[in-house]
Amino acid sequence: MENSLQRRTQAIVARVQADDVISFYFDTAAGVHYSCIYADTVADKNAIGELIIKPLTELCGREDDVAKKLACPQLKPCNDEQEAVTRIAEGCAVILCGGDERLLAADVKAPPMRAVMEPPTQVAIKGPREGFTEDLKTNLGLVRKRIKSSQLCIKFVTAGKRSDTAIALCYLADVVRGGLPEKVEKSIVEKQIDLVPDSSYIAGFISRRPKSLFKRNATCEKPDVFCAKLCEGRVGIIVDGSPIALTVPYTLTEDFQTAEDYYVVSYRATFLRFLRVFAVVVGILLPSVYVCAQLFKIQLIPKKLLFKIASSVEGIPLSPSVEMLFTLIVLEVLNEASVRMPKYVGMALSVVGALVLGDTAVKAGIISTPAVIIVAFSAICLYTVPDMVETSTILRLLCLVVAGSLGLFGMLVLTAIVIAYLAGESDYGTPLLSPSAPMNFRDMRDGMYKAGLYSLNKRPEVLETRNKVRFRFDKGRN
Repeated sequence: MENSLQRRTQAIVARVQADDVISFYFDTAAGVHYSCIYADTVADKNAIGELIIKPLTELCGREDDVAKKLACPQLKPCNDEQEAVTRIAEGCAVILCGGDERLLAADVKAPPMRAVMEPPTQVAIKGPREGFTEDLKTNLGLVRKRIKSSQLCIKFVTAGKRSDTAIALCYLADVVRGGLPEKVEKSIVEKQIDLVPDSSYIAGFISRRPKSLFKRNATCEKPDVFCAKLCEGRVGIIVDGSPIALTVPYTLTEDFQTAEDYYVVSYRATFLRFLRVFAVVVGILLPSVYVCAQLFKIQLIPKKLLFKIASSVEGIPLSPSVEMLFTLIVLEVLNEASVRMPKYVGMALSVVGALVLGDTAVKAGIISTPAVIIVAFSAICLYTVPDMVETSTILRLLCLVVAGSLGLFGMLVLTAIVIAYLAGESDYGTPLLSPSAPMNFRDMRDGMYKAGLYSLNKRPEVLETRNKVRFRFDKGRN
């Protein structure tokens, strides 16, 4: 074995500084020495044997072209030892030849991954049930499975100085607005951070106002929803290691839409969308309205209901606003504990918290029965739109504090401020409240109102797509 080959191999292994990196030496039929370095935890050893070792051992002379002889489809040269170390960390196998200074990296990645299954947060009764996984190639395969157009562009960028996380930008070249993919790419590559473990980091990068209470990009775990948004003219972002994809530009109405809306009749989808809006508004304002009515506007409560509430709150030591705030905090603590604890323990904790603790607190006279009912119903309402739970929870607490101190007037002022803020916000040139503010009657066909399929033959105007027509049909057909 050549000393130079052994020295170079050991130098690369020493640079990696990891015990899972394995190196071994072998000879060809002509007696040429080779070495191979790979990470045992992320590389496929069977592929190394079939695609690299077996072809090389059959070489009969030094003059044979190694790159052409190898059966590995993805073979790239490394410029230096540092690049070789990076390729090994990604899952490639680096090949060294005695008497040749070249370094070749063969893609034999086989990282651990889970199977494609239905996403836990976006369950659908009708429609496809496939969901994204943590593997980038698998996710892109699910997209390619649905969009077989030559106009589908997939551009790879990396983020994270130490993680070197692969990120795929997906868009339709003949549909997306000119310059939008470049702006999104620039927002990602300009940020310097050590590690990108999830797409939520990228969501903060591409947002024009990352500190805003309201998010600025849509999230989805279903490839059918992701592909539908690409066809509308949006840019999709898939991050390696994350099952949640991002799409921009984003409008607030997207959170009130589900994939199932497009698989049922239009009037049913319209009813469900307005029901979700109503549920979110009730979930945010109901505790505040209850406190405000008790403290400032008792005439808002019907007389018979008022007598029931009066008998329930008699003897409660806390004021209405403090009582409601205390109940909401207890609910958030129980919710956080049930999510973080093991599955079966969390289920038991939910039962104990909801039944035993709530019933005991009411019987002990700490909180009233109406407060428990209102808080429970408010929580149920907020979870009709899971993507807005974080924002809605903060707004509910803010409204409660304002209602307890300033009353109905303070609630109206706060509501006006929030609506005015949303109406003036936009991201990547798309208004956040589109198509309601500014009003766009054509885009309203797929806003809160869901029109029939033949009424959605054109793409949303607010996205300013290059190709306006989604599909054509014969108007004279039966």
